[in-house]
Amino acid sequence: MAGRTGAALAAAALLALGFGADASAQGQQAAGAQGMGFFVTSANPGKGADLGGLAGADAHCQSLARAAGAGNRTWRAYLSTGGASPVNARDRIGRGPWRNARGDVVARDVEHLHGENNLNLQTALTEKGEGVNGRRQSPNTHDILTGSQADGTAFAGAEDRTCANWTSGGEGSAMVGHHDREGLRDDAPSRSWNASHPSRGCGMDALRATGGAGLFYCFAAD
Repeated sequence: MAGRTGAALAAAALLALGFGADASAQGQQAAGAQGMGFFVTSANPGKGADLGGLAGADAHCQSLARAAGAGNRTWRAYLSTGGASPVNARDRIGRGPWRNARGDVVARDVEHLHGENNLNLQTALTEKGEGVNGRRQSPNTHDILTGSQADGTAFAGAEDRTCANWTSGGEGSAMVGHHDREGLRDDAPSRSWNASHPSRGCGMDALRATGGAGLFYCFAAD
């Protein structure tokens, strides 16, 4: 509500100054971006699941947020890593609440995010406020990279679910979620936003093969 109220005030101020409808729309967009705390990346950096590790993925989130007018916040990719020093995606994204570019709350806090959250086809928007294609659209891009279990933690053991901790754009596999909460089956994994199934590989062709585009979630950690 605060984000929408701010947007309305910004739009009213622009109209009062005589800037017209175009400026009003720009003011609403800018005000909405400032309150945004969550988005799905609008594009992959270009190397499939090789994101340059967590640092590279975070930098991509920050760059996209900056271009959308939300670079004043600290952005983190929702990605886990494995190995000797695993990192849990749920531990790197702050405490919430998180709103999308339209002002909708997708989750109140970390527990809500990993429970009955409000993340779905209508709310999982990009940093530009645009929708991301789901299973019933063409091309289907509902596979979102996470490398995580359903509770937001890293996978234990030797089996890699992170494309070599987000440094491989060829061999390997990554766990993905479905932002539209739809799959080939009507069970919990198929409807999971963060832990639906492993990818066929780490390159863009392999990611596309199961319905993805190498996209991932970004959250404001502050």
